[in-house]
Formats: sequence, C-alpha cells, structure tokens
Amino acid sequence: MLYYSVPLGKLVRRVSRLRGGGSALPGLVVEKIDPGFMQRTLSSLPLGVAVVSGTNGKTTTTKMVVELLESQGLKVFTNRTGSNFTRGVAAALLGEVDWRGRLDADVAILELDEAHAVHFVNKVPPRYSLLLNVLRDQLDRFGEIDKTAELLQHIASKTTGTVVLNREDPRVARIAGTLDGPEVLYFGLDDSLLSTFPNDDEMRAAPGSPVPPAPAKPHADVVLRRVGVDDADFEYDGGTVTTAMKLRGVYNIFNAAAALTLARAISAARGTGTDQAGLLAALAKVAPAFGRGESLVVDGLPLELVLVKNPSGFRLGLKSFPAAGYATMIAINDNYADGRDMSWLWDVEFYTLRDGGVDQLTGSRAYDMALRLQYDDVAIGAVDTEIAPALAAFIRGAQGKPKRIFCTYTAMLAIRRELSKITTVEVVS
Repeated sequence: MLYYSVPLGKLVRRVSRLRGGGSALPGLVVEKIDPGFMQRTLSSLPLGVAVVSGTNGKTTTTKMVVELLESQGLKVFTNRTGSNFTRGVAAALLGEVDWRGRLDADVAILELDEAHAVHFVNKVPPRYSLLLNVLRDQLDRFGEIDKTAELLQHIASKTTGTVVLNREDPRVARIAGTLDGPEVLYFGLDDSLLSTFPNDDEMRAAPGSPVPPAPAKPHADVVLRRVGVDDADFEYDGGTVTTAMKLRGVYNIFNAAAALTLARAISAARGTGTDQAGLLAALAKVAPAFGRGESLVVDGLPLELVLVKNPSGFRLGLKSFPAAGYATMIAINDNYADGRDMSWLWDVEFYTLRDGGVDQLTGSRAYDMALRLQYDDVAIGAVDTEIAPALAAFIRGAQGKPKRIFCTYTAMLAIRRELSKITTVEVVS
C-alpha cells in the first residue's frame, strides 16, 4: 500500500537539505501526518530493532555496533546523523525507504536520547536494548540521575528479547532485578580499570569518605581487560583476544566491549554462526564518530574534536587526550541540545591543562569557562564568544602545532561547519 506521507516526507527532506535545514525536520513532518510510520516500517525487519541509550557514548557505540554487524553480512539501518530524538529516526527512515515505504534492512540499530527513547519504545518495542551508563547530564532536562535510571529501566521493560547492561554502573546493573522476560547480558571492566570509570556517586564523594562494599558482580559476556596506546584486550567465551584499535580514549574502548556484546547477541540470533575473527577485524577499523575524538587535518597537522557534555565526559576526555604538545581550544555553548545548566563545569578538574594553558575560549558560555579555568590556575590566551572568528584566530595562532578542541554538542557542529570551508570534513546525512 502506498502511503502519501512517504513521498511528501521525502520531498520535505530534499527541500530541507537544499536549504541547509535541520536533519530532523522531515521526520517531524511525517510524524504529524502519519503517526504509524515508524512502527509500520520497522516492524518488517527480520532481526527487529535494537535501541542504544545512556548518558555517555551513544553515538560512537551505535557506530561500532553497525560496523560490526555489517562485517557479518547484515544490512543495517541506523540514524547515522546522531539525531537521537524520534523525529530524527523518522527522518533517517525517509532517506532509506523506497517510495512505497519499504526498508531494505535486516536490523535497525538506533541511538536514542534517554527521554525520547521512552516515547519510541512505547510505539516500537525493541527486540534488543543496550544501556550504557547513568551520569549527571543536562539537569535542566532530565533532573537528577535517579530519574535517568528510571528512563533506562522503562526502555529495558519494553525490550522483548535481550537487554545488555553495564555491569560497572550500579544504577544500570540494578535494572536487571526489575525485569521479567528479557534475557540479560552484561559488559564489564577488569578490576585494574575501574578507577578510570568512577560512577556518579564515586565522583561526588568527599575525599577519604568510606567506600561501601561492592555487591558481587554478575558474569559479563565481554570484559575489557587492558587498554593500550593503539590496541586493547577483550575477554569473552573463556579466552582473551587482542585487537588493534583506531578509536582513541579509554571511554571509547570500554564502549567497544558494549558494542561487542550487543553485536554478538544479534549475530547469534540468525542461527548461522558468528564470524568472531570478522568482528575483531571490523572493530579494529572503526574510526571515531563525528566530533567524538574525530581527527581532521588543518595546515598539514591534526586537529582533534573532543565532545564534552557532562563532568564524566570532560574528565575522561582530558585523561584520554593529554594536552602536552597540542594547542588547546575549549568551546562551550548552552543551547537546548547542550543543556542550559553549565554548573557541571565546576565538577571537572582542569589541572592537566596548566602546563600549556588554553589558547582560545569560545562559545556562548566562554566567560564561565574562563572563570572556571582561573580557579584551577590555567592560563588563558584569548576569549571570544563568537565561534567563527575564535576558530580562525586559534588556527592562525597555533600554526606549526597539532590542535585539539574540547566542545559541547552545538559548538562542535558549528566548528565542523567552519572547518569544512578549509579542510575535508566528513558529511553526515
């Protein structure tokens, strides 16, 4: 049956792209005129839908799962732009379905914002869900983290097949006890790596405060045992394997354990066996998702974009990407997609930037960032709230040096647009 919402949505999508409009607008249109579009389209997939959600790491983890499953010969639909509201999924579908609304795919792997995932799973119960972590993020939207945990628990409760949980995050791990029906799998860390990934309670605990005894851990399907400079060790099926990694940042490597767990579960559901060597070969080739440790080339030298959007993400970014030898810029916006409440900057320690200082600050909250750095005795080169001139000044002033920019989400998008004028930037559509 031909639904007129599909050709109309495709037309809106084409016009929006020609005018440089947002990627989610066509999805918003089709949601209004055809509320059953997503459910009708995605229900036809042989292996169903997998939802990836949590506070940190959704985009990179989703990208990894997609590439791992493609290495197994599966056709995968995903919302590649990282537009992780329901309208973003609908917009991505419009780009993939034919004029009759048919989707040529075996499985859908969808990154979804925690709050919008609740609405999505009410319409389209997923066969799989992967829940990464619960950390303070956008308090003006989500409230405190127990509310975020409730959102993830609802996603899990609607999952019909397999739920994959982070064993090391107590609020995520506890979700298992509320479920009745879905299979539960875990991904986890070697004990030697636990201090690198403090949960929210540990980050906010006063120095020297007593640590309550940890409950016994469940068995994890995949465990990250070691992180090297350009490789990592993973344990699964009773053995440990070493694989090269193009991804940088310890948090990205931990997310690889999550991606492996979900990809193995989906691949096994086909009943034709899993090419384990193919999974590792694909994992070794995965490059960072746009803006998540993405490396561009400017004046013949690397310029890295590191997304930061909450205390944990910024801390791990600073730890994973040492400042030595790099010119540094920080871009902080407070638009809706970033979260309006920037008080979380005071929960990040910036002492690792003291030696080289920060060459440039920009974004709508650049002066808030400047004040925060002054309290950690970090020298500041210049402050300009306008991103385009600030970026140009940063590039001019840092000639001959590799560069790194820590940026919130909308600042990252603005910086990528500016950089596309002078270097090759992957177009995400």
